[in-house]
Amino acid sequence: MGKGGSPRGRGEWDRALPGLSETEGAEPACVSECWSLQLGRLGELQARNGVASSLGRRAGREGSSHQGRERCAIEEEVSRKARAASLRNLGGHTTGMLVSALLVLLFCLRGHAGPSPHFLQQPDDLVALLGAEARLPCALGEYWGLVQWTKDGLALGGERDLPGWSRYWISGNAASGQHDLYIRPVELEDQASYECQATQAGLRSRPAQLHVLVPPEAPQVLGGPFVSLVAGVPANLTCRSRGDARPIPELLWFRDGIRLDGTTFHQTLLKEGTTRSVESILSLTPSSADDGATLVCRARSQALPSGKDTAITLSLQYPPVVTLSAEPQSVLEGEKVTFLCQATAQPPVTGYRWAKGGSPVLGARGPMLEVVADASFLIEPVSCEVSNAVGSANRSTALEVQFGPILQARPEPMSVDVGGDASFSCAWRGNPLPRVTWTRSGDAQVLGSGPTLRLPSVGPEDAGDYVCRAEPGLSGLGGGAAEARLTVNAPPIVTALHSAPAFLRGPARLQCLVFASPAPDAVVWSWDEGFLAAGSQGRFLVETFPAPEGRGGQGPALISVLHISGTLESDFSRGFNCSARNRLGEGGARVSLGRRDLLPTVRIVAAVAAAAVTLLMVIIGVALCCWRHGKASFSKQKNLVRIPGSSDGSSSRGPEEEETGSGEDRGPIVHTDHSDLVLDEEGALETKDPTNGYYKVRGVSPPTSPNSCVTPLQVKSPGIFNLP
Repeated sequence: MGKGGSPRGRGEWDRALPGLSETEGAEPACVSECWSLQLGRLGELQARNGVASSLGRRAGREGSSHQGRERCAIEEEVSRKARAASLRNLGGHTTGMLVSALLVLLFCLRGHAGPSPHFLQQPDDLVALLGAEARLPCALGEYWGLVQWTKDGLALGGERDLPGWSRYWISGNAASGQHDLYIRPVELEDQASYECQATQAGLRSRPAQLHVLVPPEAPQVLGGPFVSLVAGVPANLTCRSRGDARPIPELLWFRDGIRLDGTTFHQTLLKEGTTRSVESILSLTPSSADDGATLVCRARSQALPSGKDTAITLSLQYPPVVTLSAEPQSVLEGEKVTFLCQATAQPPVTGYRWAKGGSPVLGARGPMLEVVADASFLIEPVSCEVSNAVGSANRSTALEVQFGPILQARPEPMSVDVGGDASFSCAWRGNPLPRVTWTRSGDAQVLGSGPTLRLPSVGPEDAGDYVCRAEPGLSGLGGGAAEARLTVNAPPIVTALHSAPAFLRGPARLQCLVFASPAPDAVVWSWDEGFLAAGSQGRFLVETFPAPEGRGGQGPALISVLHISGTLESDFSRGFNCSARNRLGEGGARVSLGRRDLLPTVRIVAAVAAAAVTLLMVIIGVALCCWRHGKASFSKQKNLVRIPGSSDGSSSRGPEEEETGSGEDRGPIVHTDHSDLVLDEEGALETKDPTNGYYKVRGVSPPTSPNSCVTPLQVKSPGIFNLP
């Protein structure tokens, strides 16, 4: 290296002094060989040394920015000019060649004389941050010659301050063999392979790769710092990092310090191909609880392990979140209940709508609804729908209403063949659940409880009406009973009805009552010489029609009538059969015709008529007699004297006179002036009962006087007369 010149590149020395490094530590015999080998090229080395020195200085002045681009050109120029100079100065530089040869000889001798140069410390691969300081260590032992550093094979120079490389310098105690390369501040262009070379000893270190790390910039979240989302609608949040960060940063999402999953990562290159864009997309479905939440996107790499964060705040638009309550929640039927509908929403609530059992409640528009509770609220919940600009939400609730039993399903009538099983079911609704019992109509005995009554192997006696009954609830309302009829299918039951007696050769009417389930095919009347089911035949006519009311559970009732016109003597002695048949069997009854005689009736009528005529005659006779006696009593009352010894007003007749019943006078009548008292008494007796004892009659004898009111007819008892 000449004064002020740049150091030669390692390639030059290798070409100029091949086998130089091999002389280190060689035996004395190699000195002559080394000498003979180097003398042949000494002239060429001297010429090239001058050219390389000048070109090295020019390259240093042009700066490191063009080193990589002009390296090949410089080497070609060095080779060309060295050959030319070698030819021109072959004779003029004999002295220089001799000096160089002597130096080489001395070097060989010195290497043989002591320890050879060697590396005490070699540089290792290094990672440095952009803008930081990088240090590549190099320490040599037993070497005091020229030391230089190369970058990607390009020599940086032998001076300690490395002119032309403003950010580079060599530091350390050269006397102790320390030749560390420092770079500050580190830039992207410093990322290269570096070697430490002991040029005069022909030593070079292992390559050390300098990696320059570029920290990532703070990422950007699209739409931030406040991102508006709609609750319940899937959304993607995009975090983007731009720049020439090395290595490529990793983009992570955090919430409250917890890393979020569900992200996708990709990178893109811009058109110019120099700046890279890295994106991370977070997919989420936000809810109303995420309103105001803070999310952080972090760009992290080896260059910046702590990363750089960018925070955003979520602003959620969400439909109303509804809460529906009732006060009180448990009520008796008929009490008032207040429903309160509360909602949070973004944007604010715009309207309320109420419904009961799916049907709108007309006129209810606010957040409160007052109603009177009934049983329907237990199965028809009340709902409140709240709306805003984003959407609507609905909540419903059912009341705990206590009410009395309400019949939901009545028991159905049943028709069962005899010997089969029967069952009835009824359903009552109530809160609390009502107790249901089963009885028979008109009977208080409980046959069962619960919604179903089962009757195994029924017979005709089980036919009838059965009652399903539920007692009223706590409120005293509700309850009641429901009936269902059990019809037992059996052979017909025929009963003879009373028939009025008939006169000989007169009309007659015979009747029978038929119960049958299923209904009979026909009702047939039969007698000795024939039968008839319907219509007429000779003197006979049959009519069958439904009875006004059937017997419970034995099926519909029919009345069949047999009409007989012009009865014969034989009709009263024979029997008539009324019979009916259905699919289960046959039943029948015998009906007889009673006879009514004419003579007893005539006698009774005649006796009644005679009694009536006789009574009328007695009444008329007594009335006339009393009238005549009353008229004559006033003229004779002074001359009439009662015969002494008589005990009553009847007369003083003896027993023989009463037996004969004669109307002649049996004793003398004494006329005195004091007979008026007796006459008055007798007159009083005569006028006391004008009916002559119609109601209170007793046996009397006719008076002896021609004026007596008593007739010879004797009355035995009230209302009963003996005909003469």
